[in-house]
Amino acid sequence: MARSLAFYRRLGIDIPAGAETEPHVEVTLPGRLRLAWDTVEVVRSFDPGWTAPAGSHRISLAFRCADPAAVDATYAELTAAGYPEHLPPWDAAWGQRYATVLDPDGNAVDLFAPLPTAPTS
Repeated sequence: MARSLAFYRRLGIDIPAGAETEPHVEVTLPGRLRLAWDTVEVVRSFDPGWTAPAGSHRISLAFRCADPAAVDATYAELTAAGYPEHLPPWDAAWGQRYATVLDPDGNAVDLFAPLPTAPTS
């Protein structure tokens, strides 16, 4: 729990201090979206036979950065802190600077910012 919450705090999620000692943590994001974390013990208390899902991309989260340089800086900060690299920053064909890191549970988390538009002649 503590490692996961530390990761999302680095991305700007306002998670209450001391939450890392709780078995269930929930925050409300803008637009009424709720983000929740549960320990394995909490999940198994409702479903004793539960096992973690296998495969990739069990969820999809993307965080908008202030600008393309912030994508690079955030990616560098997270990977320097020991979070696994997935896709290093690149300029995507759809007009965004993009990168992907893995959170402590192996979920892909995208970082993006619009690329500056080229002036038209």
